[in-house]
Amino acid sequence: MDNTALVDLAPLGRLLGMAALFALLPLAWVWLRSRGGDARLRLATLTALTLFLTFDLIVFGAFTRLSDSGLGCPDWPGCYGAASPLGARDDILAAQTAAPGGPVTWSKAWIEMIHRYLAMTVGALILVMTAASWAAHAAARRAQAQGAAVVADSMPISPWWPTLTLVWVIVQGLFGKYTVTLKLYPAIVTLHLLGGLLLLALLAVQQQHFSRRPLALPRRLRLGALGVMALLVVQVALGGWVSTNYAVLACTGFPACNGQWWPEMDFGQGFTLLRGLGEAGAGGHRGVDALVAIHMAHRLGALVVVTALMALAWALWRRGASAGGAGDTGDAGVRRLALTLALLTALQVGSGLSNVVLGWPLIAALGHSAGAAGLVWVLTVLLARSRLSAQQPRAASGVPADMAAAAMTDSARAADSAGHPTAAA
Repeated sequence: MDNTALVDLAPLGRLLGMAALFALLPLAWVWLRSRGGDARLRLATLTALTLFLTFDLIVFGAFTRLSDSGLGCPDWPGCYGAASPLGARDDILAAQTAAPGGPVTWSKAWIEMIHRYLAMTVGALILVMTAASWAAHAAARRAQAQGAAVVADSMPISPWWPTLTLVWVIVQGLFGKYTVTLKLYPAIVTLHLLGGLLLLALLAVQQQHFSRRPLALPRRLRLGALGVMALLVVQVALGGWVSTNYAVLACTGFPACNGQWWPEMDFGQGFTLLRGLGEAGAGGHRGVDALVAIHMAHRLGALVVVTALMALAWALWRRGASAGGAGDTGDAGVRRLALTLALLTALQVGSGLSNVVLGWPLIAALGHSAGAAGLVWVLTVLLARSRLSAQQPRAASGVPADMAAAAMTDSARAADSAGHPTAAA
């Protein structure tokens, strides 16, 4: 294992071919789903599907980390220079025989490579989405140049959005590379987690632009939601730091930690970012007090974030109830998002407590990671829909834009049903 090259590009061509092959199945689904539709419907369906698969990728990435499979294949992008564990079975068997409880086993190698295959599939779909967006944009420009009437809502989003998403998925691929080559360097692994959530948010914004479901919120409520999102991102980063440093069980018991309300903690060592896994910033090994500090920071942050999330959910619920409107594009649609936000927050509290009280069971840890992604998704949808409402001009007839948007086209409804966060999260 020590003699394995950390970067071996020999299987790159085969891996790219596999990514194209894996992407054919979801692309075929998109084609069947949007048969007879225009470019807008096809792009909306593809965006919604890619969003859903990205959520799955984040959850499977958490499974890869939690099952200690991050180094199941100790090189990148393949597995011992092969495109799959099948071609690397002799190397895997040798590593597993030398260290049966080590990072390389047959099952861990497959978990790690399936994660990479799923990531490559998402990347291929985003590449297709980007190319299709620019093609649709060019077609609309040509139609305008020829004097044809182009519906303003036919391309509701700039092709630069999927282009930015494509750039970011490449950055995510590099984070994945350095996760392996730097041997689970905690700062890189945490950035990889945050990068996956940013990718999810980028796709969620685009999906909402296709759905065209504006949600009128007062400015103070929009600013409050933005503040809660900022707090959530900090808390997710703290959670990633807990997980990548294996500090989940540094505190036993709840609400006290190891029988103490304020145990001994070393925040300086715990939050030294530039260090390897298990190392201290000034050399040597990281102490137990550093792990306790990491755990307690996340636990204390949870008190703030849960309070903020529940307060936002209550404010949204009151807004929807007082509006008394109907339909999911008006003020009454706030209630659905408020309920989803409250339920996800409650599930996060339950799964977080289960990790401590039950000794970090895999299902609870996975649920905690999925819940964090779900909260980011829902808050992104809320902010994107409120932004749509704030940006929409009044129609020439004087009808408010949010009322006009309520009469969505059938294609927009079909696209949104494929990617609504309350169904998938």
